[in-house]
Amino acid sequence: MTEENEKTKKGILISFEGSEGCGKSTQIRRIADRLEAIDHCDVVVTREPGGTEIGEEIRHLLMHSANNSKMYPEAELLLFAASRAQLVRELILPSVKAGKMVLCDRFLDSTTVYQGVARQIAEDPVTQINDFAVGDIVPDLTVVIDLPVEIGLERIKHRISDMPDRMEEENVSFYAKVREGYLILARSLPERFLVVDGSKMPNEIEEEIWQEVHARFF
Repeated sequence: MTEENEKTKKGILISFEGSEGCGKSTQIRRIADRLEAIDHCDVVVTREPGGTEIGEEIRHLLMHSANNSKMYPEAELLLFAASRAQLVRELILPSVKAGKMVLCDRFLDSTTVYQGVARQIAEDPVTQINDFAVGDIVPDLTVVIDLPVEIGLERIKHRISDMPDRMEEENVSFYAKVREGYLILARSLPERFLVVDGSKMPNEIEEEIWQEVHARFF
């Protein structure tokens, strides 16, 4: 086994965060492609909410159900946590134990920011519910793709389908709180977070993320 493979035989969890329109999905695909090109690097890509059959049903309820407009923040918090608890135990934990590289589109920090900061649910219950949902699983690296609110909203306008999700229909003030929440969180945990300027060209963003991933794990 080469030194490179030796470093990655322990599973790694990398989460990708950011507000709507920041380009997470694009960068996850690009980084996954780079990782898959490395010998003996087994890559798992998943998302929150979702990633499992149960999680995808919860995702539909949260994002697209015709009845979710009356959902209270506390119910939203618990549904996200339920999807996360299933994802951790069914997919993420077994994959990490098997030495795989897991890339997750959102994870526990989304709840801290969206429900804790933007929805203004008290910090203690958010933290306790997060801890209960994830157990001992914490990302080895969290990439925040930071983008000015106006740019993110403009991008959303061009991609919204006939069924936009509920989060994409929030107002400017909500998105501003989300952005600031991520930046505050990243400043408080610099050893885990990488903040990338999402207004750069996709190739530049990819290269910056890849350099950090390669430096940390290979």
